[in-house]
Amino acid sequence: MNAPVREMEESYHYQVMRRALDVIDGAEGKLTLEALASEMRMSQAHFQRMFSQWVGVSPKRYQQYLTLGHAKALLRERFTTLEAADEVGLSGSGRLHDLFLRWEAMSPGDYAKGGAGLEIRWGWFESPFGPALVMGTEKGLCGIALAAEMGPEAAMDDLRGRWPGAAFVEDPMALRPWVLSAFGAEGKGEETPLYLIGAPFQIKVWEALMQIPTGHVTTYSEIARAVGSPRAVRAVGTAVGRNPVSWLIPCHRAIAKSGGLGGYHWGLPVKRVMLAWEAARTEGRAAG
Repeated sequence: MNAPVREMEESYHYQVMRRALDVIDGAEGKLTLEALASEMRMSQAHFQRMFSQWVGVSPKRYQQYLTLGHAKALLRERFTTLEAADEVGLSGSGRLHDLFLRWEAMSPGDYAKGGAGLEIRWGWFESPFGPALVMGTEKGLCGIALAAEMGPEAAMDDLRGRWPGAAFVEDPMALRPWVLSAFGAEGKGEETPLYLIGAPFQIKVWEALMQIPTGHVTTYSEIARAVGSPRAVRAVGTAVGRNPVSWLIPCHRAIAKSGGLGGYHWGLPVKRVMLAWEAARTEGRAAG
């Protein structure tokens, strides 16, 4: 299957999962495969097959991941202490959430210029979580906005507004190899370069986020401790929310100490689907 067709299918699968999430939330109890497939206006066989392709577990099991209580279960069972993650090599140049990431950060002085003198290429791509606006410089990806909830115009305004002095050039083909690697469509195991454009404190927080393994979560207070500012939980939350590179810098893995999802800049439904998708695939790999 060629890459464009695969991208379209992945986006279609996300939209079906997103609709399923709404149906599950509106139900008084767990839905049977027959009832859920009927709501999706699909045959049971087709719906079951789609689930297997996209997630790797049954619809019944996936419903458990989509429930609001799933974040609390993750906190109990897959909480990551970032200091421990660092010790076992999950940070720096180590393998992070099934991808190799290489990153560097813009200097504080250059960041203060608002991107002046910087050329940022951009393009729209389909991802497992809906339409993605991707931006990058010659050094690597600097922005991935997920537009399934906020819409394409808001996503574009959001990213462009972060670097008002930059020159923006539409050039999706220049970004395509990095995007395919980022979403695991091709080139699994190849490096995906990131170019972090943010204030120094934000970059420290984003680096801490990249230490959280796939299928695990941590808390905002844990991130605050990891960056050496244990009392700055609110500032950490703000920095997490300002992360411009969704998915690769996994801000969806940061949740409240209470077990609540907390916020998510690109829309809470997207965060819930991401956490469910990762947990299910992690379980599926472990079972295999």
